[in-house]
Amino acid sequence: MGNGPIRKANDSEINKKTNKEINTCQNLEKDLGFELLKRNISGNTGFNCEYYKEAHFRRRINVRVRATNSKSYGAYLKLLKEDPQEYEFLLDALTVNVSEFFRNPETFRIIEKEVIPSLVKNRSGLFIRSIRIWSAGCAAGEEAYSLAILLHRILKNDFNKYRIKIIGTDIDTQSLEKAKKGIYNENSLKNLDSGTKERYFLKQGDNYQVIDDFKNITQFKRHDLISDQRIDHFDIIVCRNVMIYFKKGIQEQLQLNFYKALGKGGFFIIGKSETLLGNASSLFRPYNTRERLYIKEI
Repeated sequence: MGNGPIRKANDSEINKKTNKEINTCQNLEKDLGFELLKRNISGNTGFNCEYYKEAHFRRRINVRVRATNSKSYGAYLKLLKEDPQEYEFLLDALTVNVSEFFRNPETFRIIEKEVIPSLVKNRSGLFIRSIRIWSAGCAAGEEAYSLAILLHRILKNDFNKYRIKIIGTDIDTQSLEKAKKGIYNENSLKNLDSGTKERYFLKQGDNYQVIDDFKNITQFKRHDLISDQRIDHFDIIVCRNVMIYFKKGIQEQLQLNFYKALGKGGFFIIGKSETLLGNASSLFRPYNTRERLYIKEI
């Protein structure tokens, strides 16, 4: 790098760059190669593009189109054929993985103070005490391990007396591998106090690894919510900020599947920008509408 003075771009240069980006987006909107590209992606990756809202899907694809300086969807399709490794970058762009421990802390406070204690109370008199939780769209596992922390806080010395299984599913295999390792940077743990970090993580240089007790009760696997066979018999299902990217009909189908996957009295938790649709809105009973918590009564 040179040692000369750094020159700031003037307004004219910034406007030219902005106009260029706008023109690129407008050209892509009219590009007839979009449908052909979608068919290619589905055929070569198994990622069914037709399930997603087109505006969202187009925005995610455009991230890679611009990043590779492709002038059109046809040019980007040619790039995919010439460089199959680009499919990995594309799938990473299509699967939005933004997460952290105790994301939306107010939701986790309700889970800790009300939801888990309710489950524990209902199982206290049983010979076999079990708790099954599904983190659907688990990204790199932060949500699943957050739930493990809450269970340990509440159960304390009784933690090992329960059959606890937390299943995290996603379609992003890279994120799932990270979840299995359970190693996170400081930013992922920004919602945790020092005591929680010390109790449930092992410091490894600049990173933190979750304790083995939590790895023993968690399972991470690839699972397509729409096309794969439904997983059943859960006490809590958490699926936050996943369904919002799907078309309305797919959202309704998923919500009914989640209803069937829950046991009686099970809790269903969705993202704050999401709502129950169709039959699901009458099947689930609202438990805390502010935090989007619902319960299955029958």
